Amino acid sequence: MSTFEIKMPKLGESVTEGTIVKWSVEQGDSVSEDDSLFEVTTAKVNAEIPSPVAGTVLKILFQTGDTVPVGAVVALIQLQDEADNHNSDVKKSEEPANTFSGNDSVSAISVEVADEKKDDKISKSETGRWYSPVVLSLAGEYGITRDELEHIQGTGYLGRLSKKDITDYINARKSGNTGEATAKQPLREQLKPASATSERLVSVPSISQGLKNEDNVYVEMDAVGKIIADRMIESKNVSAHVTTVVEADVTKLVKWRNDQKEEFLKREGVNLTFMPAIVWAVSKALKEYPKINASVDGHHYILKKQVNIGIAVSLDDGNLVVPVIHNADKLSLTGIAMAISEVSKKARSNKLAVADIEGGTFTITNFGTFRNIIGTPIINQPQVAILGVGYFEKKPSVIETPEGDVIGIREKAFLSLSYDHRIINGALGGAFLRRVADLLENWNTL
Repeated sequence: MSTFEIKMPKLGESVTEGTIVKWSVEQGDSVSEDDSLFEVTTAKVNAEIPSPVAGTVLKILFQTGDTVPVGAVVALIQLQDEADNHNSDVKKSEEPANTFSGNDSVSAISVEVADEKKDDKISKSETGRWYSPVVLSLAGEYGITRDELEHIQGTGYLGRLSKKDITDYINARKSGNTGEATAKQPLREQLKPASATSERLVSVPSISQGLKNEDNVYVEMDAVGKIIADRMIESKNVSAHVTTVVEADVTKLVKWRNDQKEEFLKREGVNLTFMPAIVWAVSKALKEYPKINASVDGHHYILKKQVNIGIAVSLDDGNLVVPVIHNADKLSLTGIAMAISEVSKKARSNKLAVADIEGGTFTITNFGTFRNIIGTPIINQPQVAILGVGYFEKKPSVIETPEGDVIGIREKAFLSLSYDHRIINGALGGAFLRRVADLLENWNTL
């Protein structure tokens, strides 16, 4: 019987897993090519996954709400020619078993572990440590108990136990040497500063028992919120964050926009905001300061040839997504405005594709939208800098004239740059930020 494996796709750069939001099919359903199979969410994008083949859904291996590693098989489809011959044999499975493509094998999320009661199954421990299906499968196969898993040091994302970690532990146990670091200390006691080239391990403190009373409401984060929370901690642990701030006189930019916005809307069909000008200025400055348009790899750094600007967009559910304007340095101001309008609409209607959110080399976040004046944004990994744009507001300012200094009303805005001090020092970060401010201050001379 010919079957086709439906795998968890890689939905963006650095994405290692996705959470299944809902299934559009059930076991036994017939599907055509391009029919929607399931919806998946990550910190960067929500996407409907279509079927690449026609046939019958033979098995669904993960359920709604499961977080699945990229590359894991989530469903099996009996191909159309085989389905026609064997349709009567297709039944819904009461206990689907999970499989993994390639060299890995995956057990069900709830896998019995040796020496545990039958109803005592694990995927997430009492301490909050999460175990992937690959790890659980190997634990069950080699009789590794829950307590042993808790004491094995993980080198994966946020301290998670990777397949390599548990495989190394199994091999060490076979030789009678599981090692001091992996077998004797609880996980949180193993957490210690890591080098710049190693994975970071994050200890999440438990909430005080004194706060747990009937007057408080405990709300679980949604799938995207959980991923964002993990990524923010990861970024703070990976990058040496420094933030510098300048105040820009954007009076000329504001006047230009006020003069142009009505005609621009009639001509292009989109509203002219300040963001296209900011993206234009950032793109030009990144070409002049290429080390800001980079990523760090251990004791090396990678200078990116493309200038792909991510723009943080606030969603109705309170979460953020960062669609990317690709090759922004090659676009005209009108092109940038059109691109921003398009991806913003797609983001708010949950229609972003993978191509819309991957490949970013620098990010801009505009907290001025909420009338906030200054912020210290967290770097969007694996980038090395992020620009925060504050609220544009009128202020009394000292203006130098040939006749002497006078007080006048000017439009001002704070710009803040958070950067990775591993490769960007204060001189470089400050010069880049000042260049962006200068481009915006002298807008009508361009």
